[in-house]
Amino acid sequence: SVKLEDEEMKGRIIGKEGRNIQALQRATGVDIMVDDTPGMIILSSFDPVRREIARVALEMLLKGGRVHPGRIEEVVEKAQKQVQKDVTRAGEDAAREVGIVGVPKEILQYLGELKFRTSYGQNVLKHGTEMAHMAGVLAEQLGANVKTTKYAALIHDMGKALTHKIEGKHHHITGEIARKYGVAEDVAHA
Repeated sequence: SVKLEDEEMKGRIIGKEGRNIQALQRATGVDIMVDDTPGMIILSSFDPVRREIARVALEMLLKGGRVHPGRIEEVVEKAQKQVQKDVTRAGEDAAREVGIVGVPKEILQYLGELKFRTSYGQNVLKHGTEMAHMAGVLAEQLGANVKTTKYAALIHDMGKALTHKIEGKHHHITGEIARKYGVAEDVAHA
């Protein structure tokens, strides 16, 4: 949801005959509801990255004040670039935090997308880094390969970034994607 400073902005977001809101929905692929909650605009999509792009774009539009279809396309494009930078940085930061190097950029992309996803109320990317730290400690105590264990734990929920695009259970999707991008079989299997 995006909070509005005043109700007058709802009218600008909707636009004449709904042109602005339709342009925003088309450009982002997100459903936008303006009449349900006073002082709020609700964004709805199964794709959390698209939802974030819509949120960033909407906040840019509200801050700028000018809202029309041409400006919407321009702002959505800026929002896409900004969110993509956030996704890339989040994936890289997660791998660096747990000490895993040489992760394919496609895997880092999927990891970064988990920044915008929650499961049982917990951020999925944060959960992955926490599991990697704990798995590393356990692996060390058991005499297992720490790097393999941390890598597997870090990406164990990666498939959740794709469950809205690919049919199947997230852990099976994770294994398939890991194999596709050349991750070692012991990590992909785990």
